[in-house]
Amino acid sequence: MHKYLHLQNELEALIEGISYQEGDKLPSIRDLAKRYQCSKSTVIRTLDELEKRHLIYSVAKSGYYVVKKQGTAQEKGERTIDFATSAPDPDVFPYLDFQHCINKAIETYKNDLFIYGTAKGLPSLIQVIAKQLANHQVFTNPRNIFITSGVQQALALLCTIPFPNQKETVLIEQPGYHLFIEYLQAHKLPVKGIKRTAQGIDLHELEDIFRTGEIKFFYTMPRFQSPLGTTYSRQEKQRIVELAGQYDVYIVEDDHMADLEHDSKADPMFAYDRFARTIYLKSYSKIIFPGLRLGIAVIPDVLTESFNQHKRLQDIDSSMLSQAALEIYLKSGMFERHKQKIRESYRKRSMILHASLIEHMAKTGELLSYQPPNYPGIHTHIVLDKRVPVPRLISQLKKRSVLLETIDKHYLPDFPRENILKLNVSNAKEEDIREGLQELADVLCKIRK
Repeated sequence: MHKYLHLQNELEALIEGISYQEGDKLPSIRDLAKRYQCSKSTVIRTLDELEKRHLIYSVAKSGYYVVKKQGTAQEKGERTIDFATSAPDPDVFPYLDFQHCINKAIETYKNDLFIYGTAKGLPSLIQVIAKQLANHQVFTNPRNIFITSGVQQALALLCTIPFPNQKETVLIEQPGYHLFIEYLQAHKLPVKGIKRTAQGIDLHELEDIFRTGEIKFFYTMPRFQSPLGTTYSRQEKQRIVELAGQYDVYIVEDDHMADLEHDSKADPMFAYDRFARTIYLKSYSKIIFPGLRLGIAVIPDVLTESFNQHKRLQDIDSSMLSQAALEIYLKSGMFERHKQKIRESYRKRSMILHASLIEHMAKTGELLSYQPPNYPGIHTHIVLDKRVPVPRLISQLKKRSVLLETIDKHYLPDFPRENILKLNVSNAKEEDIREGLQELADVLCKIRK
């Protein structure tokens, strides 16, 4: 990342945090250059950018000052600690950057954005996406890339179109993505579940289901699975891909957390597939904002014609204005800057979450078990003793302004359920996470008595 973008992230975090209050003066250009070991021109460029974003203002012959901050901090007694919400934190949405990109898109493309586009997506955006996917070890031809209205639309289309294996049953992890479960149930589609835990899935059971279950495709989140937060090992990914090729099963890989990955050696299943059976899905909801409603689907050659036809009949095209703005956002370097910012913000929260869980495990004894992952994410889960009444636990914590949610909706109706609590810190502030888990431990200890 460019030096001025790194400096911009550093100063923006200080301004939006508690280091500076409204009207505080920033250090001089010379002091900033010395502190961050960069040139004065880099500092000036950074400050100009922050001023354009209305985070600071300049006073001639005086310096730069912090603009009035948006919103006010909650009083301690009013604060809610939210471990339930899985949507990204609105406080880190790139509002101003994306507003600029929308304006630039209208200026650049003019009338092209206000007529019907193509079902595949904006051609210039697809070229940019192809290069970005290569950074995730997803090497594909632009002709195989489709822009969809979120991952949800891609999943609906994949359930609709016939596959070359002429099978109909969808296999999903349990617990798994609740909206996809609801879709399958609402449309009465044949579906089977396979248990996933902190240890992964039983590969022998998977092989048996692949061999006998008439599986059309296996829908999986190999990386930071929702709601468990777990990630498959490289060996597990390779074995699943091998089994899919052996038993004529397709894999639908939902990699919605790819941009939050810290392990540079963690490749998607797509990278191990020699059989062209992996359909790769990616979303920008977790890294930019959910309202963008743009996703990516990498479709094998044997399915592209059918996928394109069904998508065109469903919605003609995805939002052209959003696509054009996203293209500018990616090409300008703004996305890379934002990704580093949000990744670091979430990394700090995830480290606090996992350290606090380990700390409080000893206090709760056998009532709570937790397996720390190799690479912590912004959500995880704990397994509770069967004696713990989860509805009562959630109710008592709500009275203490700590929000949690049951995992019931992440299961198929007839699948055996575990006594699990999911914990998500994308909307929990760093300073609140330890306190929230302390409250959880206290309530568990009282239940034990």
